[in-house]
Amino acid sequence: MTADRIRARYLVETPVGLERAAASMAGEQSTGTFIALPGETPELHRRHAAHVESVELQESGVDASLSGSRGPGPVERGEVVLSFPLENVGTALPNLLATVAGNLFELQQLSGIRLIDLELPAEFGDAHPGSQFGVEGTREIAGVPTGPIVGTIVKPSVGLTPAQTGALAEELARAGLDFIKDDELMADSPHSPFEERLDAVLRSLDRAAEQTGRRPLYAVNVSGEIDDMRRRADLVAERGGNCIMVSVNAVGIAGLRDLRLHSSLPIHAHRNGWGALTRFPQLGYSYRVWQQLWRLAGADHLHVNGLRNKFWEPDESVIASARAVLQPMNGGPAAMPVFSSAQSADQAADTYAAIGTADLMYVCGGGIMAHPDGVAAGVASIRQAWDAALEGADLDDYAVTHPELAAALRTFRGALSS
Repeated sequence: MTADRIRARYLVETPVGLERAAASMAGEQSTGTFIALPGETPELHRRHAAHVESVELQESGVDASLSGSRGPGPVERGEVVLSFPLENVGTALPNLLATVAGNLFELQQLSGIRLIDLELPAEFGDAHPGSQFGVEGTREIAGVPTGPIVGTIVKPSVGLTPAQTGALAEELARAGLDFIKDDELMADSPHSPFEERLDAVLRSLDRAAEQTGRRPLYAVNVSGEIDDMRRRADLVAERGGNCIMVSVNAVGIAGLRDLRLHSSLPIHAHRNGWGALTRFPQLGYSYRVWQQLWRLAGADHLHVNGLRNKFWEPDESVIASARAVLQPMNGGPAAMPVFSSAQSADQAADTYAAIGTADLMYVCGGGIMAHPDGVAAGVASIRQAWDAALEGADLDDYAVTHPELAAALRTFRGALSS
């Protein structure tokens, strides 16, 4: 690949043959349409046409995954690599998405298409702000130089008043957490206005810090219209906050990029809605591509689900996602993967064994707050589980001399299957 071309790899399913489908994809996303046009000169094609770099047949005679496709069959499945001239796109991320995805998902020649990898010229890393803090900067602000950043979510997700949220945040901070985040459902609701909730929580964290000597990261949910996000981020900074959270799929890639350029705070990227883009294996995006785009736009922390989670995602997918986030990309630093979704002391050792690093956020809701001996014991159980993992000790043996961990394992092991 030359340095001035964008390279995209797809899993494609088609009833017209992979070679023909690849040619249709290249034409649709660059110089062609359904019929020849007078302006399609050889010179224009030379400068602006997408190239079919490779076609690899994997299966033939499979059932069509999506309705609406047309072709004589048999349905073939395989990988197609296309490249696009940088001159077609520039470095704007919305234009990039329109090119490498966009109408490709609509083509009748395809009964399935998934964007699985994306290689970008260096100009993209130069043009976009990227992660401002990543792993190292987040550790510095959180005051956690080693080990996982242990956190939780404000629960119940909705219904708490600002005063109640502040009281809960104070309890969580006193229990020794490194990180507290708003739930994605809570941004600026009538029963919990953003500014009132922010002030209540920050006052509570200040009171807790008088006892503990440290203040956790608090990722306050600033999601909203662009002007509202800017205003809320400014309020967080003015009032001494140290982190903001955004529902990135809802605000869009241009919205996150704008916020990153506007704010000097770490951005915690929540991926709610991600399942719609990836859950069906023959459609959508890979997480590797998804996180790459959001990191270019400015995300510092990205959710990756968790092992033995409460959602649909298998462990191997979670592991691959975390490794992608930890990989330096587009000239930027490693970002911080966020493990969440029914996480408890039970998954810590397996998480460390799979990833091989503690450069992550380990965010437990029920796994901390539902501990039978209280929130502080819940936090202790998570730290004990990670201590055992980092020391290479057997989790059950370690629990014999650590009662908080023992109680957590009794409570949470197998909870999702019961």
